Order: sequence, then structure tokens, then C-alpha cells
Amino acid sequence: IAANRLSEKGLPFISVLANPATGQVYASFGNLADIILAEPGAIVGFTPLRVITETSGHPLAPGSHSAEFQLEHGMLDAVVDRPRLRELLAVLLDLLGPQYRLKSRQKARIQQAETPRHQAWSSVQLARHQARPSSMDYIGRIFSSFVELHGDRTFGDDAAIVCGLGHLGGQTIAVIGQERGRGASSIARRDGRMAPEGFRKAQRVLRLASKFDTPVVTLIDTPGPDLSVEAEERGLGHAIANTAALMAGVQVPSISVVIGEGGSSGALALGVADRVLMMENAIYSTISPEDAAEVIYQDEGRADEVAESLRLTSQDCQELGIVDVVVPEPPGGAHTSPDEAARQLRRTLLQELAALQSVSKRRILRARYKKFRKMGEYSSHFTAAITREVNALQ
Repeated sequence: IAANRLSEKGLPFISVLANPATGQVYASFGNLADIILAEPGAIVGFTPLRVITETSGHPLAPGSHSAEFQLEHGMLDAVVDRPRLRELLAVLLDLLGPQYRLKSRQKARIQQAETPRHQAWSSVQLARHQARPSSMDYIGRIFSSFVELHGDRTFGDDAAIVCGLGHLGGQTIAVIGQERGRGASSIARRDGRMAPEGFRKAQRVLRLASKFDTPVVTLIDTPGPDLSVEAEERGLGHAIANTAALMAGVQVPSISVVIGEGGSSGALALGVADRVLMMENAIYSTISPEDAAEVIYQDEGRADEVAESLRLTSQDCQELGIVDVVVPEPPGGAHTSPDEAARQLRRTLLQELAALQSVSKRRILRARYKKFRKMGEYSSHFTAAITREVNALQ
């Protein structure tokens, strides 16, 4: 009851699990916190080790019932040494008790600079460039005092998505970023393909944002969700649907940014936001050029021909009303100067966030609904785009 009342009042609740943290305490208020931390090597779990051993008749695996074991299986946000606890708790309480709110000095929205039109296949290659800045690259350059949160509280912690809280212009922001990684890290992160536990981790952060009245920023960069049998067994479709539903109904301002490859429902689930931004050389599509070429021509080698028809570039998406703002990149692509790319994105995020927060929540929710309800209708942008397409075909 006490935990429920804390939640109803919007007060932060943090559990620190020392050694041991077991039994009824672990299965009650200890596990109801917004954020759960544990000390290294602590015994953490509901059932005593002796009981499990006697019941199973087999010795437990090394590390079972440890804080590190629980972190790996999505039950904790972090394992923290006691000397670091004071500092981390102070940062978390600062983030969970937001005192500042961004406000624009200009009533009118600042006009965005026009970006040059790019060939579709060129954009595909730049969006997939191995050195292109990832979510972690942008988070480190844009958000201060960032604290990463882990786990879905059900099965595991998906490395393909990074979630946490940080400051932007002094205001607390909930950040959800798809992370593709590089090299061996890319394999561990499945090249940014989120598993069900990744979507559920994002849902946790969306609920935290609603509770603490914190704006949400999502960074989209994935070829699609994890398509394995194991992901299906763990409820992939349900996890995607619930993430999109939470994004659509979240009671705080939300901004989505397509920073690289926005592919399939893995991207769409995190793209139902008040404002959708897109980096100049990013791409956004429900199907990859290779898959489309296989469907149409039974030949993946013709992906470059199909890319143009998919209308997946940032300029195409803006003309069709799918994205609101195209964020300029340095000449040659974001990978040529990650600092400059992050500066441009940070500047745009500040502008859009200040503009959104000058509007009431009711109007924000109403505008969000209209935005997606009208998507695909014959707007002026859509009509102009279709006219160009017809002229080109003729």
C-alpha cells in the first residue's frame, strides 16, 4: 500500500538491494520500485538457495541468485559498488525530481534550412555506414548526467536498445535509443534488431516518463525487429503492439528521431511521436530495398533500382508528411563529423521540445492523433509528390 501511494503521488521510489535481499521483502516492496539497484555479489532472489537445491536435487550453477545474474536476466537496473551509491542516488533523485522546463524566447518556430535532395541508394548506403554515429554516440554528446536503466523485469536485458534518463538544456528527458553497435558489439546487439524484452524495457521507460512528467526522445536505428523463433516464443508481436500503443498515448511531449536506418515495425513502434525528425541521410521504410527487390524481381541485386520507388529518403518522407523536420548533416554524412551532427540534432531537439511544451497536454494529444490519422491523405505535400512522380513516369 505504501508503494502504491508513493506511485500515485508521483514520488520517486528506488530500491537498493544489499546482501542478502531475499524472501518476502524481495517479493513485495523491494521489487515495486521505479529503479532497482543492487550491490556486487549480493544474494538476490525470492527462493532460498538451499530450498532450490533440495527441490531440484542438483547444485546451482555458479553465480545463480547473484546480483549480476539478476541484472543479466532483466530484473535490475544496475549493479553498483557501495562507494558509488551516494553519487548515483543523488543523480537519480535529481533526474526524477525535475525542476526546470525548456521555454522558447521566440513564439514562431524557427525555419529549418533546406537540405539537398539525395539519390535513394546513396542514402541507403550512408544510413548503413559502419562509422555512422549510433544512439550511444548521440546520447553521450547531447544529454548530460545520463543514467542508463536495464531490464524488462520479465526475462532479460536487450543490448539492442539503450534506455535511461538524462538532462537536455537542464530539463530531464527520458531517452530510448536503438543501438546497432560496431564489430563484435554489433553481433551481440543483433545489429539493432530488438527482441521482445527490448520493447518491454522501452515500455518501462515510457511509464516512468508519464509518472514523472518527463518528455520522451526516441532514437531510431534498426533494420527491423528480431525475427527469430525465440523472439516469437517470448511474445514479439505483443511487445511491438504494446510499445506502439504506449507511444501513441503517453501523456508527455514526445519526439522521435530517425538517425540511421528506420526499418519495419522495429522502427515504427518507437516512431508514434508528436514530432518526428529525420537525419538528412537516414532512411525510413516498412521494407528494405533488398526484400522489396526479392518480392518484385526475385533478385536482391536490383535493390538499388527499387530504393527510389520506396520513397525512403528524408526528403521523400518530409514531402509525404511522414516526418516533420529534416536535420542537416555535415557534408559527406554524419560519420564525417559526429560532433557536428550531434550539435545540429541537439539544436533541433531544443527547438522542438520548447515549442511542444508551450502547448497544453490536451492539445498535444489531440494534435498527435490528427497527425497520424491524416497521414496518407491527399495533402498539398502528398499531391505535389504524386505530381512529380507522374511527370517523371511520363
